[in-house]
Amino acid sequence: MSDATSVAVRRIEALIDAVGRATLYLTLVMIGLVAVNVLLRYSLSFGSVWSQELEWHLLATIILLGMSYALQRGENVRVDVFYANFTPRAKFVVNLASGVLTLAIALLFIKLSASYVAQSWAIGETSADPGGIPYRWAVKGLIPLGFGLLALQTVGALLRLVLIERQRVEASRV
Repeated sequence: MSDATSVAVRRIEALIDAVGRATLYLTLVMIGLVAVNVLLRYSLSFGSVWSQELEWHLLATIILLGMSYALQRGENVRVDVFYANFTPRAKFVVNLASGVLTLAIALLFIKLSASYVAQSWAIGETSADPGGIPYRWAVKGLIPLGFGLLALQTVGALLRLVLIERQRVEASRV
């Protein structure tokens, strides 16, 4: 079982790593877009609703696709002042509880956003602003995808956590 679990964890982490690295490039695109928009707005008094909406579409994409990568890399928020002094067993319990809660929240967001996205897609939702981005439903579709990736990464993290705890307990018996 642990070999199959290890393989599953490595595959999950490889997928999340690939998505995270792609998100890094989207961040560079967004930085460039913001810089060009500011330059055009203040030097030529030229602005575009489409490009401003693209900024927040990219930001939403970066956040929704990047949160699973942040979790994988340990960049999530934790009160390390207390956590650093916990015993290995206490750290395991805290990580297990936070993982289960994260998974529950991710699954809840998937469930709640599914009808929201379906409705947006069904009506072909577009920007309310003239000259805005025509495919608003597409960015809304990233909500369940992003939380699906978060749920997947959380499952991988929980499996890895159990494997590490099992190894720690077996090593302490020897």
